[in-house]
Amino acid sequence: MRTAYSVETVRTAERALMARLPEGALMQRAAAGLAVACAELLGRVYGSRIVLLVGSGDNGGDALYAGARLARRGAGVAAVLLAPERTHAGGLAAFRRAGGRTVDPADGEETVLRADLVVDGIVGIGGTGGLRPDAERLAGFAAEARVPVVAVDLPSGVEADTGEVRGAAVRADLTVTFGTHKPALLIDPAREYAGSVRLVDIGLGDVLPEEPGLEALQHVDVAALLPVPGAESDKYRRGVVGIAAGSARYPGAAVLAVAGALRGGAGAVRYVGPAADAVIARFPEVLVSDQGPKHAGRVQAWVVGPGAGDDASVVGEVVSADVPVLIDADGLRLADRDAVRARTAPTLMTPHAGEAAALLGVAREEVEGARLASARELAARYGATVLLKGSTTLIADAAGGAVRVNSTGTGWLATAGSGDVLSGLAGSLLAAGLSALDAGSVAAYLHGLAGRLASDGAPVGAHDVAEAVVRAWRDVRDQ
Repeated sequence: MRTAYSVETVRTAERALMARLPEGALMQRAAAGLAVACAELLGRVYGSRIVLLVGSGDNGGDALYAGARLARRGAGVAAVLLAPERTHAGGLAAFRRAGGRTVDPADGEETVLRADLVVDGIVGIGGTGGLRPDAERLAGFAAEARVPVVAVDLPSGVEADTGEVRGAAVRADLTVTFGTHKPALLIDPAREYAGSVRLVDIGLGDVLPEEPGLEALQHVDVAALLPVPGAESDKYRRGVVGIAAGSARYPGAAVLAVAGALRGGAGAVRYVGPAADAVIARFPEVLVSDQGPKHAGRVQAWVVGPGAGDDASVVGEVVSADVPVLIDADGLRLADRDAVRARTAPTLMTPHAGEAAALLGVAREEVEGARLASARELAARYGATVLLKGSTTLIADAAGGAVRVNSTGTGWLATAGSGDVLSGLAGSLLAAGLSALDAGSVAAYLHGLAGRLASDGAPVGAHDVAEAVVRAWRDVRDQ
């Protein structure tokens, strides 16, 4: 599992670790890892031209010490000092002793344009707002010349704790981060600025707290959560998921939600709604009812909302049920917030950015720019677990604690009906006994992986994604 910690937590851990080490040892560890990463990206250090963009503070110091190491290996290293009076003194002295040269920002254009590699040591993890004009100009030259950029700890200009980008920021090809991931490296929009991310161990693992701010599941974590039937299992013991979805206008939403549910680990799927004929024609194994959710038979979890139109009564019936409930699409619009908050059984809400914006009463752009804050706010307002869909999917629990982040998807998943498949899949995992947080996290992971497997770089439809869930499940289990 990958974890990320807040700036305050990281700084507290660094202080605790530095108290145990000789002065400067922590920065030397970081600089050594940064220099190795730069050398590997260059391929050939001797004779290469490296430019350091150096701001004030420790990130600039890391860049300067790494630059000194690279200069001693035969690289021509120049440092553009963006805050000369506040440049890290020890790093600058070591850099000059190694043969590095300094450049005034006013003369930085030609130096950057001729570089083989640019190292972004402008702003550290405590930086806020976008780049200052001099830094923005130099970063622009690197982008214009398509010079590879390595960011120190995180790209300058992004918000470390939130993943927000409030102004101009460096776009890195590689980010070398130290000790632990920072939230911005896992959450869009900042994640898009980080490029590939390389974590350098500097010893923080011994002093970081057990509870991170963010978690990103990996194959081994998901495999441990997958429901597996035992020898005594039958279809009812494995869980039954109810699907209240679809309408005369959108029967396909019901079919796709059922498709996801059939591949999510529950033993049976019950369908309630006006698309019964379409569902049975595609999936004869589904149990259908036309009596409404309350009379459909026993279920261990409900999914309500995909393609449901304006039938608020069905949404109300499902929300009042004393079993885990997943609310998606039209269900999000129709569900009464007080009724959702009054629920005692787990609730999982699965909005995309537009739906989240409507629920929060803000513009969509505000949600997309502050995804972490939006997911947490929704979870708190509704007393529910919230799965905020997007290029990085976030799963936030109303009880607080670590937010889960998932990035297994592909841009090809931005296709009609894909979210319906995800809802059915997550609902089935709820019925199989997973918590709302785990069901949402595992479903997002499998759904994203299925999208990659189905598309293989080409366009896909939602039905292709549903069919690939089984392959994704096996891939996770086998690895």
